[in-house]
Amino acid sequence: MDSRQFLGLEPTHNEFRWTLPVTPGVSTTGGFLFGGCGLGAAIAALEGTTGRQCVWATAQYLSYAQPGEVVDVDVTVVVAGHQISQARAVCHVADREILTVNAALGDRAIDAAGQWESMPSNVPAPADCPPRSRSSDWSGSINERLEQRLVKGRTHDDLDGTHSDGQTMLWARLPDVISGVDAATLAVLGDFVPMGIGQSLGVRGGGNSLDNTLRVGRLVPTEWVLMDVRVHMVQRGFGHGLVHMFAEDGTLLATASQSVIVRRRRR
Repeated sequence: MDSRQFLGLEPTHNEFRWTLPVTPGVSTTGGFLFGGCGLGAAIAALEGTTGRQCVWATAQYLSYAQPGEVVDVDVTVVVAGHQISQARAVCHVADREILTVNAALGDRAIDAAGQWESMPSNVPAPADCPPRSRSSDWSGSINERLEQRLVKGRTHDDLDGTHSDGQTMLWARLPDVISGVDAATLAVLGDFVPMGIGQSLGVRGGGNSLDNTLRVGRLVPTEWVLMDVRVHMVQRGFGHGLVHMFAEDGTLLATASQSVIVRRRRR
């Protein structure tokens, strides 16, 4: 299964329109489309239409789509250059806009490369880390399809209202996706700043994403992705943070930055 099949994204007879049936498997336990799945579907549609790989994509989340609804993804290629395409995907249910994604796609063959952000040292292997604890029933939701192993963080019973240092780390993977890590997969995995906010504040909760910007580097084969979540601040009811996503060999695959409406979870 590839990422497009995992999401359930389907092409239409129109190369600029794709459809995403909203199922529980791409939804949160709260009963709406998971933000990372929405961004991942938009990226897959943009890549499918342009035939180019994502460089960066930024999503603005505007409304919610619920299981049973169908999201139409309309792609507009604004600029198609020799090496780079600039494009937009508008995801909507009928006339209700759910999210808008702007992106650049392409590749440039130049002799310049480097990585200056390093994977944290002494990180134990996924098999040596405990599964992330659950505060609710994940059955049928995206969380059930997303395997998570905690490297640095607190269990839900240990969230006592005290602040952490703002860093949370976990290994994550999509066991159903066996064709390799691509930008759409990283978009699904990269939606972890809300979880990091709950960890940083020491509360059960996190929030709803206002946006998510994915910046994609070099993709290498890896089964697990290390999510190094850094929460920068929480002010005025909003939280802001960043996720560095590393392959098991230490390659920085991508970064994802988000702003979040901070919410506490009801007991």
